Amino acid sequence: EVQLVESGGGLVQAGGSLRLSCVASGFSFDDYAIGWFRQAPGKEREGVSCITTDGKTYLANSVEGRFTISSDDAQNTVFLHLNSLRPEDTGVYYCAGKYIAAGWGTCGPATYEYDWWGQGTQVTVSS
Repeated sequence: EVQLVESGGGLVQAGGSLRLSCVASGFSFDDYAIGWFRQAPGKEREGVSCITTDGKTYLANSVEGRFTISSDDAQNTVFLHLNSLRPEDTGVYYCAGKYIAAGWGTCGPATYEYDWWGQGTQVTVSS
């Protein structure tokens, strides 16, 4: 059974930084992707970034130049580095997982593509 556990959220002032972690376990095959999503109160969940096991990445325009994604394969962990945070970045951040085709699979921001979800971690940015 695939399990995803997020951590690293918190309260930070505008301009500050956080590092979110997503520890993945239970994948039966080596080719999968981990995505990061966020949901602000009253808004739909939106895709922020994702990374595949062979290193392909996606980053939403709204966070380009401020957020980065990385992975530590030895720890089965994907990190989302949040820099230059703004109040509009506030929300619950979720990581999600899906299998991809070996060698050519990609990832993106569509929530329906992901099969497993973590419980979320709250990020609050004060102005």
